[in-house]
Amino acid sequence: MSRPAGNPIVPDYSGPNVRGIVPAILGPSSWADTVPAWMPDAVRVADAVVLVVLDGLGWDQLQSHASLAPTLMAMQGRAIQTVAPTTTATALSSITTGLTPGEHGLVGYRMVLGGEVMNVLRWAVGDQQVRRSQPPSSVQPFEPFLGHRVPVVAQGELQNSAFSEAHLRGCEPVGWRAPSSIAVEAGAQVRAGERFVYCYYNGIDKIAHERGFGDFYDAELRFADALVADVVAAVPAGTAVLVTADHGQVDVGDRVVHPSAELLGPVTLQSGEGRFRWLHCAHENIAGLVDAAEAEVGSLAWVVTKEQMLDESWFGPTIAPPIQRRLGDVALCAHEPVSFFEAADSGPFELVCRHGSLTSAEVNVPLLGTFVG
Repeated sequence: MSRPAGNPIVPDYSGPNVRGIVPAILGPSSWADTVPAWMPDAVRVADAVVLVVLDGLGWDQLQSHASLAPTLMAMQGRAIQTVAPTTTATALSSITTGLTPGEHGLVGYRMVLGGEVMNVLRWAVGDQQVRRSQPPSSVQPFEPFLGHRVPVVAQGELQNSAFSEAHLRGCEPVGWRAPSSIAVEAGAQVRAGERFVYCYYNGIDKIAHERGFGDFYDAELRFADALVADVVAAVPAGTAVLVTADHGQVDVGDRVVHPSAELLGPVTLQSGEGRFRWLHCAHENIAGLVDAAEAEVGSLAWVVTKEQMLDESWFGPTIAPPIQRRLGDVALCAHEPVSFFEAADSGPFELVCRHGSLTSAEVNVPLLGTFVG
């Protein structure tokens, strides 16, 4: 395994990790009994909890932009870890189900199902929707939110998507058309008697992808901080407001690496994403592919086999054989600020910030809280 830049940060799924938030709040015992020590104290005395997920807000980025987020910085909390890979489809599924990626099975942004590479967020193979041939409740069979019917305050246009069915089915969808509605809806749900409300906002992630770090990112972080302040102001006394994220970001810019034709010679499929690029090949070609990748991109990425990841529990301590088959054979996990090109993974524009790998900027996310007295 290539480790020139130190070790990847392999998530500790039994410790401070996003997968533990929902089980601690919705578990069978009282919050005082189930909340781990790494959770903000506000939860222990609360009558209700509102969890705000700010897609794309890493701990490292928050610390380096602290002056732009006075509300978040005034909250009690710490950095916790997200999951592997550090990508939205996998991390949101772990947050809502309370399971590791190896358990819920949505093990990447693009993963292999039935010999084809499916984009999990779009639930499509190429331009073809596969909701009927790959039912979301079969691909990810576990009930979100421990089977509770939780109000989910998220964009209205996402409510009926296949990915929403996979990681949010059984919820009470509360769609918003403008982010200013998030605080209004969160407050209304708690006043109506809900003890747990899940809110999702993806503006930070979108701006980081499209604009990178700079004036637009700064403006978006100020906006997201004000949004959290609005949620705190909108909920009734006795409510704890928690804030977390699914992953952080790395500014890649135009540093897009095109693997050579020689390196890709034995590769039959590519999946994953730019900073966690899976290469699929025949078993007898794995050793040669590892050697070639080490020589060509080992200074930019950890070159890791599937077997090494399984041995090191990258996706959790257990992963069933059917889920293992969704993984590739060798992964290029970037530790430098680069992305690995793959034609089928390109969109209408090059992404400026990206994520997926296991650097601090991507793995560490905030878990912050405040109690409204």
